[in-house]
Amino acid sequence: MTSQQIRQKFLDFFESKQHRIVPSAPMVVKDDPTLMFTNAGMNQFKDIFLGNRPAKDLRVADTQKCLRVSGKHNDLEEVGVDTYHHTMFEMLGNWSFGDYFKKEAIEWAWELLVDVYGLDPDRLYATVFEGDAADNLEADTEAEELWKKFLPSERVLRASKKDNFWEMGDQGPCGPCSEVHIDLRSDEERSKTNGRDLVNADHPQVVEIWNLVFIQFNRKADSSLENLPDKHVDTGMGFERLCMALQGKTSNYDTDVFSPMIAKLEELSGTEYGRSNLSEDIAIRVVSDHIRAVAFSIADGQLPSNTGAGYVIRRILRRGIRYGYSFLGFNQPFIHNLVPTLVDQMGDSFPELKSQKDLITNVIKEEESAFLRTLDKGIERFNSYVSGLKSKTVDGTFAFELYDTFGFPIDLTELLAREKELKVDIQGFEAGLQAQKDRSRAATATESSDWTVLKKDDREEFVGYDLLETDVFITRYRKVSTKGKEFYHLVFNITPFYAESGGQVGDTGYIEANDQKTFIFDTKKENDLIIHFAKELPENPEAVFKAVVNAEKRQATKLNHTGTHLLHAVLRDVLGEHVEQKGSLVSPEHLRFDFSHFSKVSDEELALIENRINAKIRENIQLDEQRNVPLGKAKEMGAMALFGEKYGDVVRVITFDPSFSVELCGGTHASATGDIGLMKITSESSVAAGIRRIEALTGQAALDAVNESYNQVSLLKQTLKTKDPLASIEQLQTKVKELDRKIESLNAKAALGLKSELLAKAEQRDDYRLIREKVSLDDSNAIKNLCFDLKKETGLVALLGAVVNGNPSLHLVISQDLVDSKGWNAGEMIRDLAKHINGGGGGQPTYATAGGSKSDGLSEALSGEFLQE
Repeated sequence: MTSQQIRQKFLDFFESKQHRIVPSAPMVVKDDPTLMFTNAGMNQFKDIFLGNRPAKDLRVADTQKCLRVSGKHNDLEEVGVDTYHHTMFEMLGNWSFGDYFKKEAIEWAWELLVDVYGLDPDRLYATVFEGDAADNLEADTEAEELWKKFLPSERVLRASKKDNFWEMGDQGPCGPCSEVHIDLRSDEERSKTNGRDLVNADHPQVVEIWNLVFIQFNRKADSSLENLPDKHVDTGMGFERLCMALQGKTSNYDTDVFSPMIAKLEELSGTEYGRSNLSEDIAIRVVSDHIRAVAFSIADGQLPSNTGAGYVIRRILRRGIRYGYSFLGFNQPFIHNLVPTLVDQMGDSFPELKSQKDLITNVIKEEESAFLRTLDKGIERFNSYVSGLKSKTVDGTFAFELYDTFGFPIDLTELLAREKELKVDIQGFEAGLQAQKDRSRAATATESSDWTVLKKDDREEFVGYDLLETDVFITRYRKVSTKGKEFYHLVFNITPFYAESGGQVGDTGYIEANDQKTFIFDTKKENDLIIHFAKELPENPEAVFKAVVNAEKRQATKLNHTGTHLLHAVLRDVLGEHVEQKGSLVSPEHLRFDFSHFSKVSDEELALIENRINAKIRENIQLDEQRNVPLGKAKEMGAMALFGEKYGDVVRVITFDPSFSVELCGGTHASATGDIGLMKITSESSVAAGIRRIEALTGQAALDAVNESYNQVSLLKQTLKTKDPLASIEQLQTKVKELDRKIESLNAKAALGLKSELLAKAEQRDDYRLIREKVSLDDSNAIKNLCFDLKKETGLVALLGAVVNGNPSLHLVISQDLVDSKGWNAGEMIRDLAKHINGGGGGQPTYATAGGSKSDGLSEALSGEFLQE
């Protein structure tokens, strides 16, 4: 049975049980501040479990693309080392929202696994919750008895809260769970050791394949439990592990989920998986896993970057590159060559891969090229470090620097060290790593109290498309603490405040009652719940409030949001229909628009784009806003659905002339394009391979920018006394270059004479000469050339100080013969010397420099002893 057939049988089975089959949510999460990535199938239904919205369907099923890089059994550094854990994985799931419960969930699980898939029932085990005294919970005997209808008692096992009680987080819905495990060992191995002894023991062939969660409690902030009004079922079955069981394999990587990727890697690397050495096998598993995580993330709109979710993706990709570089012999970009194989394999089930194939390929290739350059620099840094190393141990702090700055895993540092017969201080490295993790946790730590519910309300309603002021009451609130600050989350019955989403920032304003104003400094979404941020709680939270949105900021934001729609339409018209939105920021101050395009937008193209947008503004095209349009009908109207965005069954369509701009959008907009007045593009740049960024101003901000530029040009004309300031500036630049050349020539002559003076002043030590002088040269290039001339001498150490453009600098030269005979290293010595001028520095063993801010420290640096005989 192929993996495609296995996936389809699951969906068909639950469709026959009256479940609605829903598409996978994006793997990248945008409207939940508690998550970066979808890490479980239930994430898209979180609001239903929390009671923030009712379920439209009481029974649903899907296959969900998930990503995990931390938590139980999901440490990134372990993926690929074993044969059954992954970063990106599929989770097959079925849900009941207040409908069926344990009986149906367990009976259907058995029916699917045994009757439909044909798994051997003698190899199956079930675990149930054993109870927990601290939570005052008894064992789940109901699930236990249900399983005993299908399994002998000795294969129905009780397990602890750690393994068999599922919780969404520190607070929220939770409940006991029942796991299905399968023993995939040979009959001979099974006869030696009873499978029940290996359940939950991390055995690679006795593994959990399905978790049935029975959500019936709510965990409060004080850790106590309360019953939920409705009981839910949330199940998750690991697709890759199920394929392993059904295809008779003992490793997920041996299934047809991964075998095409592994075959391609064998072809590219010339290695043979399973018959090569252990390191090569691990590298092949790492790359086969990581390409999936990276490709799906890019398809969902998350590009590699240095922050947040983008940093996670970059870290995953770089780990794959490192393993290919270290163990498979790849010193050129190679992972991007796997994208066509992945698309062929999974593109039918996940069409975003097909649609975004070129973008995925180009982004990965550029990231690979950049990181391989970084690896080369890291290796240079390592070689420079060990050249002056006195001991046989690489310091753990330095190993962590390589990891943090250059992306070196500790095993790569150990490999480089072994080649030079050195060891690495692992304990020191791990201390640095733990300190980094602690800092990260502290920076993101957020504590919140339980919701204080004032009034029951099924669902908050947004009325801000039509109203900027309205009467509201607070339905619930909670206190939040993060980064040493405290504030409140407020939820209203209705709200005119727009919550940050779709690139548009959240509204600000205030609520007022009894002449007391409580200011709202931000508005965000937590899934479908609109949360208003306030620094304080109103004196009487149960009052009726007048809610008022900051109208000036909203108006400016509306103009910028409509501006992004005009920009998107004109970009597709000028550059081609390959252009798709890949991100945006819409604030009162400006707009930012990221889009797919594989070359720089030329100045001529930018001018044409800006002119066409302003022509559309002058046309004063009226807004056509349609709400609650079925998604299918919206697409028929020509509205584009963006990959990585989550749409409901009905959507809002924003149109400015059906032949020009039709988009699915939940943001606020100008009533007509003429309201914008003017758009001015301020910059065009690259975000990543195949992704460009345009920033622009609209309305008064655009007019102010144009006036400022006009005034600057007028002032230039007055100052230069010319009607053509550009020509005058070019003449001045030519004169400056001529003067610079003359100064450089004079400095070179001065440096030549200075070299003789310095050598004459050299202090003779036992077997070398020492120069310590402050030089009067104020040209850094001249100082550098002087140092290079001094480097040609033998038996010489020269420490020079200078002040260039008001900034102190130190320059240390050690002749090559002294580096060889005494082991001196200018790059290391300069770091301590730099402390005298409140700075830092580095360089090579023979020449190093340091810059700082404390000029008074030069004399102290030049007079002290820094050479160890």
